[in-house]
Amino acid sequence: MSKTVAAASQTYICDGANFLGDIKVEHDLRIDGYFKGTIEVAGILILGPTGKIEGQVQARAATIAGKIIGNIKGIDKIVLESKSTLVGDLQTRELVINEGAIFQGNCSMQMDEKK
Repeated sequence: MSKTVAAASQTYICDGANFLGDIKVEHDLRIDGYFKGTIEVAGILILGPTGKIEGQVQARAATIAGKIIGNIKGIDKIVLESKSTLVGDLQTRELVINEGAIFQGNCSMQMDEKK
């Protein structure tokens, strides 16, 4: 598969779907359903407003509009949208928490060595 096709790829777990287990994707992942387990995303994780994750998450970047119960590590950036909920620890380089988001846990941010 060419890098262009892989970069445009996205795995999708739709609203109403329930997934239990572990998933590892080399591209982007969008979840609008329920996921319980471990998630590793080489690209961007998008958790839609109807999405819920129970488990450990690691992604290059993440935009969270739903609910996560568990720890999340975002290599580059994590965005908590206004109606999102995160109950767990967070580790990232850059963090955006929009007004109305709920975050209950600890946050660890690594600093850029260039600054």
